[in-house]
Amino acid sequence: MKTILSLVFLIADLISLNAQQYKPVDDKSEVKFTVKNFGLNTPGTFKGLKGTIQFDPSNLSTASFNVSVDVNTINTGIDMRDNHLKREEYFNAEKYSTISFISTGVKPDNSGYIISGQLIIKGVSKNISFPFTTLAQNGGMLFTGNFSINRKDFDIGGSSAVLSNNVDVSLKVFAQ
Repeated sequence: MKTILSLVFLIADLISLNAQQYKPVDDKSEVKFTVKNFGLNTPGTFKGLKGTIQFDPSNLSTASFNVSVDVNTINTGIDMRDNHLKREEYFNAEKYSTISFISTGVKPDNSGYIISGQLIIKGVSKNISFPFTTLAQNGGMLFTGNFSINRKDFDIGGSSAVLSNNVDVSLKVFAQ
């Protein structure tokens, strides 16, 4: 029995040694969005990126991404607009201080990978999938991807007639 337990612990140790675990580096990452407002592209960013990433391209079944950004860091370049976006009608930052993504799977794609998971904004969770690429860089990994969401799916912005429903999101997440 001792031999079997020793073997189980040895295998678990070997698996954990091969796992590629990363933490996002906020100041070396970019979480950007663009939405049309009055017909003009309005860009913005979020900071406060944190979480855990497990990624080994040779064993995608163990891949997991559990990351979030701080809603209170929203920056569109206009403080008055940023404060407005933190209100209840938009992100309700007082009640929902983070936007989170929790992966449910990663699979290979022609140009990289496809990730699926739950995007959680204002307490609303939606399944999304999007392509991403990886690049080993400076002792870490750069994960790059883009996706679009409908703001109304997350109850952002109410029935605004001047704000597009489509929001494009661009991610460059550096993790070590």
